[in-house]
Amino acid sequence: MAQILAPSTQWLMSMQKNSTVASPMQTKMWSSLVMKQNKKGATRTSAKFRVLALKSDNSTVNRIEDLLNLDITPYTDKIIAEYIWIGGSGIDMRSKSRTISNPVEHPSELPKWNYDGSSTGQAPGEDSEVILYPQAIFKDPFRGGNNILVICDAYTPAGEPIPTNKRHKAAEVFSNTKVAAELPWYGIEQEYTLLQQNVKWPLGWPVGGYPGPQGPYYCGAGADKSFGRDISDAHYKACLYAGINISGTNGEVMPGQWEYQVGPSVGIDAADHIWCSRYILERITEQAGVVLSLDPKPIEGDWNGAGCHTNYSTKSMREEGGYEAIKKAILNLSLRHKEHISAYGEGNERRLTGKHETASIESFSWGVANRGCSIRVGRETEKQGKGYLEDRRPASNMDPYVVTSLLAETTILWEPTLEAEALAAQKLALNV
Repeated sequence: MAQILAPSTQWLMSMQKNSTVASPMQTKMWSSLVMKQNKKGATRTSAKFRVLALKSDNSTVNRIEDLLNLDITPYTDKIIAEYIWIGGSGIDMRSKSRTISNPVEHPSELPKWNYDGSSTGQAPGEDSEVILYPQAIFKDPFRGGNNILVICDAYTPAGEPIPTNKRHKAAEVFSNTKVAAELPWYGIEQEYTLLQQNVKWPLGWPVGGYPGPQGPYYCGAGADKSFGRDISDAHYKACLYAGINISGTNGEVMPGQWEYQVGPSVGIDAADHIWCSRYILERITEQAGVVLSLDPKPIEGDWNGAGCHTNYSTKSMREEGGYEAIKKAILNLSLRHKEHISAYGEGNERRLTGKHETASIESFSWGVANRGCSIRVGRETEKQGKGYLEDRRPASNMDPYVVTSLLAETTILWEPTLEAEALAAQKLALNV
């Protein structure tokens, strides 16, 4: 994320009305997708993938594709809004569609909606209604036209946020005047693993076996090193089309694992954009017949895990003399290490072992250009005396509403006792 110097103006821009610059993703694009699975005995049993493979010889499938890619804009002002929310596990994503009478530019123009919370693990059967509040709008890369994706959070009929609604508290933190004045920027590095659908084994790996050791796969190219590039590239373009502030992508250290970066984004926008980008990735892998995993350690052994490194800065850190503010933030983070670890994703103890570019989950550390620390500070930040820090602890399945708001809370709002601060500064060799 070192190449990211300032937030894009994209986060300030409202959606373009009646935009037809780009075209939506079409199902026929997947005819180029090479599923690098085990060559012997690898049977494509996915009905979806089989249909796409037979597309050119099947007139019925062609007619369905024509309808899927139909542009309704010239014929009606109505649009399709896909309401998206987070399910009961806190990481699964749910969505359903509704017709809106005309194009909209702001979530406040959209109606609230409801769903059956007993079917998502978010409400009892005898009182199952959960209400969706539209919070952020993105262009729909699957339907195109004026159709939209809508990020929502969930409330009881009485207007109380349900337990899995982490956005509500995050919005309170980011609306605090002290936090707002610091203009917190986030650059989030989302790692993920692609799995073969029927065996839940990484894409490109021989079923039940292992590829060669790590080394040639990170940012690699070639049929024996890169598995799933079409999915990564399709996701990249779909996010740009949607208006997500995606800033890059690359193949990761473990084969079948990828990363994309979102940001810099300001405040709660960072989390909204990550959740929408995850939804788009789920939809793309669904079309490709591949399983998306955000497990922080999908394969045990000498293989890298999957994280969600979060680059963070405040106005004070970015200004002249900001290195002192960075050191003060690191000190505060050290004193709340346990609170952060408990909020940074399920199964993270399997990843944060002190190996494979991680720090131990048991202790807090920081360093310049050290990827084996809890907090990394870049060489350029040290040289310029201002910039940002990278929190390397969050797992790939972390909730970005929780992580971004907790970073702001700990570094801007929370004040340690003078005694605790002095002890931590001595322990970390921080002259604050």
